[in-house]
Amino acid sequence: MAERIQLGDSQPLLIREAQVREVLTLPLAIESLEAAFRDWAHGRATNQPRQRVHTPQGTLHLMGAAWHSRGYIGYKAYFSFPTGTRFHVALASAHTGELLALMEADWLGRIRTGAASGLATKYLAREDAQTVAILGAGDQAETQLQAICAVRSVQKAFVYSRTPEKREAFALRMQEQLSIPVQPCESVEQAVADAAILCTITPAREPILTGAMLKPGMHINAAGANSLARRELDTFAVGRCERIAVDDPQQARREAAELVVPIELRKLSWERVQPLAHIVGGLLPARQSPEEITLFKSLGIALEDVAAAAVVYEAIHP
Repeated sequence: MAERIQLGDSQPLLIREAQVREVLTLPLAIESLEAAFRDWAHGRATNQPRQRVHTPQGTLHLMGAAWHSRGYIGYKAYFSFPTGTRFHVALASAHTGELLALMEADWLGRIRTGAASGLATKYLAREDAQTVAILGAGDQAETQLQAICAVRSVQKAFVYSRTPEKREAFALRMQEQLSIPVQPCESVEQAVADAAILCTITPAREPILTGAMLKPGMHINAAGANSLARRELDTFAVGRCERIAVDDPQQARREAAELVVPIELRKLSWERVQPLAHIVGGLLPARQSPEEITLFKSLGIALEDVAAAAVVYEAIHP
């Protein structure tokens, strides 16, 4: 049972991390994000790009969105300091402004980030894609692979991490969870060589995936970087992608170094960068041919948090 917070005449729910884990699954999150993105494409949702407040010791990250058609408005705030990062989401009524719930959101963030890649994979990867390469083996990598497996019939996965122990532990853990072979690899090149879907989910500051590694028909989810100081794909790799989608073009201009660098070098233009919402909402076509190389640059946006929080609230609210 969720706790109640007394705020004046209202009693919003206080939803703890363990409760979020109990109810928020990847299939539910993908379904909710798909509905929210479809509504956003048709003017029934709004997203506000992330803002950051810096101190010498750490940073406050703040992002808000409204899902008008479902009656929700809210924000995610998180504090990143040397002692750790703490996340919470506030969900309110879009009709009255009444606070409905305050929820701890570490697991919610991991799930919604995976769900965004799953949603992009559903629309942009080849229907017959059966192999996945995961570059990175941290906390976020698990939900990336799980989400891809939720939308495609994956038969084998490959994982690369700079730390052998981490990639081997990830492979064993995910192989048990998903009942598919997961092979730890000693290099990025080895991991991507036989993969149809690639996912980068690393803290890399310099590109780890190069254009020379890409093959026709691949789909890429670049989900690790949301800062102009970090990028996982080099300019050649981005240039080889015929279709490029982002979760929010406005936020991409502030945070997507993978796109900003090639645009500054005049190797790419913002006109070629499409909102994933427009593809989900049917305003733009999805994958056009089996040979097309497609890219989803994931930044993590507030509408994804609100959509995921809506799932949690509706599952817990009596």
